[in-house]
Amino acid sequence: MKTCPNFWGRGLRIMSNKNRVKLKGKLRTYLRVFSYLGILLFLINIAVFTVDFTAGLILLAFTGLYFVVVLYINFYNRPLIMNELVSFATEYGQIQKKLLRELDLAHAVLDDTGKVVWTNQAFERIVHLERGYRKSITTLFPSITPDKFPEGYEELSYEIEYENSNYTMKIKRISLHEMAVNSDIIDAQEYEGSLIAIYLFDETALRLAIEEVDNQSLAAGLIYLDNYEEALDSVEEVRRSLLTALIDRKINKYIASCNGIAKKIEKDKYFVVMPKKSCEMLRDQKFDLLEDVKTVNIGNEMAVTLSIGIGLDGLSYAQNYEFARNAIDLALGRGGDQAVVKSNDNISYYGGKSQQIEKSTRVKARVKAHALREIISGKDTVIVMGHRIGDVDSFGSSVGIYRIAKTLDRKCHIVLNDVTTSMQPLVDLFKNNPDYEEDMIISNQQAIDMAGSNTVLVVVDVNKPSITECPELLRFCKTIVVLDHHRAGTEVIENATLSYVEPYASSACEMVSEILQYIGENVKIKNEEADSLYSGMIVDTNNFMNKTGVRTFEAAAFLRRNGADVTRVRKLFREDALEYKAKADVVSQAQVYKGKFAISVLKNDEIQSPTIIGAQAANELLNIKGVRASFICTEYQNQVYVSARSIDEVNVQVIMEKLGGGGHMSSAGCQIENVNAEQAIEIVKQTLDKMMEEGEL
Repeated sequence: MKTCPNFWGRGLRIMSNKNRVKLKGKLRTYLRVFSYLGILLFLINIAVFTVDFTAGLILLAFTGLYFVVVLYINFYNRPLIMNELVSFATEYGQIQKKLLRELDLAHAVLDDTGKVVWTNQAFERIVHLERGYRKSITTLFPSITPDKFPEGYEELSYEIEYENSNYTMKIKRISLHEMAVNSDIIDAQEYEGSLIAIYLFDETALRLAIEEVDNQSLAAGLIYLDNYEEALDSVEEVRRSLLTALIDRKINKYIASCNGIAKKIEKDKYFVVMPKKSCEMLRDQKFDLLEDVKTVNIGNEMAVTLSIGIGLDGLSYAQNYEFARNAIDLALGRGGDQAVVKSNDNISYYGGKSQQIEKSTRVKARVKAHALREIISGKDTVIVMGHRIGDVDSFGSSVGIYRIAKTLDRKCHIVLNDVTTSMQPLVDLFKNNPDYEEDMIISNQQAIDMAGSNTVLVVVDVNKPSITECPELLRFCKTIVVLDHHRAGTEVIENATLSYVEPYASSACEMVSEILQYIGENVKIKNEEADSLYSGMIVDTNNFMNKTGVRTFEAAAFLRRNGADVTRVRKLFREDALEYKAKADVVSQAQVYKGKFAISVLKNDEIQSPTIIGAQAANELLNIKGVRASFICTEYQNQVYVSARSIDEVNVQVIMEKLGGGGHMSSAGCQIENVNAEQAIEIVKQTLDKMMEEGEL
């Protein structure tokens, strides 16, 4: 075995200076025990002399011989023993060095700047380098820079990828201070040097196994037919069973193609189980079942649409099913005809390009009205609030709830902080009006002071808690009712006692008007209240041109019969010259992007409610031929408000959701922080480009 010359030199120095070598520990005790026994023997010899002189002489001779042997061992064999110890240490050190070099665990030593000092064979095999590599570790692993080294002597761990293999790298700092203190050539008084030891653990096979197990874990799903009854009604009775059979075949064949199982649990509902890997395949295909099922046509005038909810990555199969239920609720709340995939920390949306069909039946409205009546009757106080920077629809629907509470003989208050110019004429109808209490309209703090266990909070025209008039109020009220017509997003008001979200409704005022018809026979709506509800419907439908259905006109007729006056409402919404000019400037300066998207900026610091004017200008831009969608960016309150509008060809809700907003297919918006209007326009353009590249537009 090859030995190190340094070790041999040290051994020779020890032998030549044997008198200066000092042992310690058990070896030192072992070598000195004979001397201690000799001293004991001499004392015994003295005691024997006092008893018998002859016996003492004999023992004295033995004692002398004993000391001669001990001295021989100490002074003649001691260098030989030290030489053997040095040889053993040398051979042991070489064995250790060889073991480290040939150890299967990849190991390297760096200096404190990250430069490679020493590597073993396993490390060299991984990085495909020969012995003697002395460059920085960053040249091998770019993510491992000196700032990633531990400051103290704790061990840090990093996940890295190298040549399609996955490793866990553990890094530990080794102090050289103690070595320097014992050195003959280094002054270690202020020496704080250290080395960096790194270890590589190959976890490629483990991760592949974990990934395979994860891919084979089961995902739960629910498939609902959105318009089952309506589609059956549109086909001849004798062919209805054929339509049902064709839909069943489409769904079962599609799920079976991805190694899943679909089980029909109701006439229009299916429960689905599939491997998680198959769910990823469906994502890549953008859930083309949504479009495929629409091709089923045996004479039905209405195409069948589906809603799909998938739950995965839960801690148990039960949790995956709960995720699937939440996902299908989201899909239905967003209008149906789409798929929603929900995991523990993420929600993805697919489809949702078609307009939801308005249901002609009012059964749901009647059921919700009776439930609302029971909830309000059980409380003493009702607090109503809409969304932040309220509009005519949120205030009009709040007034409708106020009338319901008063009909049930309950106190009612509307939370309203800032009054926009569009709302001001309506608010003036109730302020300083002897028919209404002074505390009908209250601030956030007043509402929080009133909140309690005997209070019901009714949220209208919004289902996103962060943009409500007073988000803190949601924590102080245990009983919450949500009435909204916007399509649900990822953020929703949780634990609502009653939730009535209908995306097909034109406005929250339409929903409240329907509820008023079923709340009781003694409801008497005053002219101001009817005008407010009617105004909300006019504004949200753009004078009954957007999102209007049969029930919209029926609700308008109900309000008209109860005192709403078209002429009074028209006078309420006449614009002043400054606002009209600002809107005209926005329209005139609009640019048409990609030949189909009208984009413009509203810049006018003199307008009190620029976001309202921006929304109106977005509607005006749709009157230009070839424009499929319009986007108006307005700087207001240190944010940029984006108003997006379309007629039917573009789903602006999906576009706004990419930017953190939401709304309807034809009317949506978002708020962008830390940018100006020009930067916001670029963000909108980049979003449009990306969605067109991915085929989402």
